[in-house]
Amino acid sequence: MIVLNEARSQDLDAVMEIMNAAFDPKYGEAWTRSQCAGILPMAGVRLVLARDQENSRPHGFSLYRIIADDSELLLLAVFPDSQGRGVGRILLTEFIDRSKKFGAPRVHLEVRDGNSAIELYQSVGFVPVGRRRKYYRGRNGELNDALTFVLNVDI
Repeated sequence: MIVLNEARSQDLDAVMEIMNAAFDPKYGEAWTRSQCAGILPMAGVRLVLARDQENSRPHGFSLYRIIADDSELLLLAVFPDSQGRGVGRILLTEFIDRSKKFGAPRVHLEVRDGNSAIELYQSVGFVPVGRRRKYYRGRNGELNDALTFVLNVDI
């Protein structure tokens, strides 16, 4: 069983381990430790860690911010060996539910074109609304587009 806990800066080792396993460096999607640490103290930012209830093993995390009526999923990552088990959906649902609780009429996210997570996002109702050309720069200099998605939330 998966449990969700609000994470803090002391959990960044687990977050970075998940991110490095989940995001292929050839795409340039992963954040650095300093980027994650730098955003955590900002208003409205929440880091959530999904762990196994029995052994506390981390499986995934989400990082998002909700400010006033604006809600944005910044990162969502799941260990490759935990993918396909509903961990990403649990994290995504928690983000959407919390956004509703705080009165956000829409939630936003951005994802690399071709990322397999797009299927998850669309399955809960996110729709594409834009494209940022050549947004992600991978390790070898290859550029990839980012797609922006929105979900209208029933408050």
